[in-house]
Amino acid sequence: MFDNLSVKFSSVMKTLSGKGKITEKNIRDAVEEIKLSLLDADVNLRVVRRFVNSTLEEALGEKVLLSVDPGQQFTKIVYDKMVDLLGGDNQGLRLKGKDTTSVILMMGLQGSGKTTTAAKLALKLTKEQGRKVMLVAADLVRPAAVTQLQLLGEKVGVRVFSIPGEKDPVKVAREALSTARHELYDTLIVDTSGRMHLDEVLMKEIQDIAHAVNPDETLFVADAMTGQNAVAIAQEFETKVGISGIVLSKFDSDTRGGAALSLKSVVGKPLKFIGTGEKPEDLEVFHPERIAQRILGMGDIVSLVEKAQQVYDEQEAEKLARKMQKNTFDLQDYLDQLENMSKMGSVDKLIEMIPGAKGNIKEDDIDMKEFEVQKAIIKSMTKFERANYRIIGPSRRKRIAKGSGTSVADVNRLLKNFEKQKLMLRKVMNNKKLQAQLLKNFG
Repeated sequence: MFDNLSVKFSSVMKTLSGKGKITEKNIRDAVEEIKLSLLDADVNLRVVRRFVNSTLEEALGEKVLLSVDPGQQFTKIVYDKMVDLLGGDNQGLRLKGKDTTSVILMMGLQGSGKTTTAAKLALKLTKEQGRKVMLVAADLVRPAAVTQLQLLGEKVGVRVFSIPGEKDPVKVAREALSTARHELYDTLIVDTSGRMHLDEVLMKEIQDIAHAVNPDETLFVADAMTGQNAVAIAQEFETKVGISGIVLSKFDSDTRGGAALSLKSVVGKPLKFIGTGEKPEDLEVFHPERIAQRILGMGDIVSLVEKAQQVYDEQEAEKLARKMQKNTFDLQDYLDQLENMSKMGSVDKLIEMIPGAKGNIKEDDIDMKEFEVQKAIIKSMTKFERANYRIIGPSRRKRIAKGSGTSVADVNRLLKNFEKQKLMLRKVMNNKKLQAQLLKNFG
């Protein structure tokens, strides 16, 4: 996401931050580069003009030109403007307490990822907020839409309400709300019909459903890949139905990011969530300040830590630290860490969260295929071998290679790398100065 924009912005910031003193020409040149980058990213023209003019006006003041570190001052101005452009602080969902039923109405065009997003949101609210969620299959137009939601609901462990044979989505939504209140569900997520294009029938149907269930949130789901078209459609839904927030699906595939950078300014509604992959867990809260940091090449260490916290249990981490201190870290522990790394997501997503890594570390530099080979090798070992790697002699190495579909050379390389890692970990655990330096590097 924002790949090209991030590279260009990082280059502009790096050029200015390297100067002890900057002139009005330096600033104008930098702002012109920023303008071209935003236009190239398919950002709305009026939005670009407003962004550029306000940045230029503030950057040309004495505060920047005469400051001790003008490059950093300029970066701070651009960062603040970018956060405002993306929507300021994330407002979250406005849901009632768990003693009553909150209703979230999902809407959007067909193919926007609305049904999948509804299931992802249900999982997120269940896992992270402990809410009791019911999904409602009120898309009665698209063939197999009800079946799709039922399969997704089963996958994320959330009940799906439907009325077989019913043709009226308003009746389905109304009955679902009555059932949810009776059975003490605190959250109802209603999946509505989409169309291939905007039409009056679609709008009237959604208006009728909204009137029947009185939603606390009306979330418009847009496909990030459609760029400025998503902005125009969002405007239409806001005018005809009214939306409280926006979810951008397929955000991970949108390398330009024009829709995300235009929506708040044009539609006046906040971006609340972004879809970052195909898995049920791949729905993230949209944090403007963190996205702004990624665009400017500052990384996003907070999101990286949050991802790690989702994967690593606190007790597990303490247990691992004790093993490292006692030098009892074994191949089973190493396998567990490889599995956890896989759960954290794709390499390119992790790289863009590490400060200074974007542009300096390439996805090819981290060979995930090699990790898979290593996992296969360790899984072909017995528990005793994993705990005592020194007993793995030539005959055992042959057996392990055969069992994992690799070669003896692969097994030898794994064991050699593991020995090096154990040595490095021992050095880190015994060197307080090095530990402090590592912590400093990670903010």
